[in-house]
Amino acid sequence: MKSFNRVRLLRAWALLASVMVFGATNAHAAADVSESNDRAAIAVMDAFLSAFNARDEAAWADSLHFPHVRLASQSVTVYPDRAAFLAAMDLDQFAASSGWRYSTWDDMSVIQSSPNKVHIKVKFSRFNARDELLASFDSLYVIEKIDDRWGVRARSSFAP
Repeated sequence: MKSFNRVRLLRAWALLASVMVFGATNAHAAADVSESNDRAAIAVMDAFLSAFNARDEAAWADSLHFPHVRLASQSVTVYPDRAAFLAAMDLDQFAASSGWRYSTWDDMSVIQSSPNKVHIKVKFSRFNARDELLASFDSLYVIEKIDDRWGVRARSSFAP
């Protein structure tokens, strides 16, 4: 009887050890995937801002997924497709009317992440041609992976 219990105990320990090793390996692999997704989402954010600062509406649209949603100024704007987004954008006019020259990411942190979606908390600033701060705004960006491509699906900002 003692030998039977000892065998069962050894088997249980072996099973527990393999589960712990497998679990640790999977957790490490999941962390690597999550970190990779976070880096991909941050790269999209950088492409978004580079295109915005270059006043390149086509490249800006390339950083998005459609339909694209923007929540700002107490309204919700939905751009159903790339053509609608491009028709609504005029970054030269925005610059002329606001005095804006460029924007920066002041703070960016991933607050939630899954295999196909990343939420990023952002603070950005707008500057004029004399490098003077015009304003800073807190925002939330939702980055999604669709058809193996990461893009900004939605953004909510306190900016006008």
